[in-house]
Amino acid sequence: MIKIISKNRKARHEYEIIEKFEAGIVLQGGEVKALREGRVNISDSYCRFIKGELWLLNAHIGKLDTTNTHYAREERAPRKLLLHRKELEKLFGKVSRDGLTIVPLMIYFNEKNIAKLSIALAKGKKLHDKRETLKRRTLDKEAARAMKNRSI
Repeated sequence: MIKIISKNRKARHEYEIIEKFEAGIVLQGGEVKALREGRVNISDSYCRFIKGELWLLNAHIGKLDTTNTHYAREERAPRKLLLHRKELEKLFGKVSRDGLTIVPLMIYFNEKNIAKLSIALAKGKKLHDKRETLKRRTLDKEAARAMKNRSI
């Protein structure tokens, strides 16, 4: 059973998800405790390749009140993501060749109680695609509501 800490709801609206990956995160100091308390925001964050490694940029992991300021890390510091070499090469090829984007979807603790980041290979949506998605979603909700009312 996984425990979801933070979701990036904006990502599913802004991007068309092509493929998902699970990545480990390199955390320091009291960042794991901050994650457990839910002091994290990944809505404005993104992933980028720097010197052949994948990094999570602009993710906000807050400091705890009990953390010593000497050991506290910057809240929006870049954090390295851990993936297998083949996965990194595949992602790098898709990003550089096809012009796709790597978007963080959610941070969670897996069954072994290890912090993981779900990332996705995504393609940006156009405005008309976003409108179409919203229209389809509302029609599905109305249909489900009508079926529920009819069965009563």
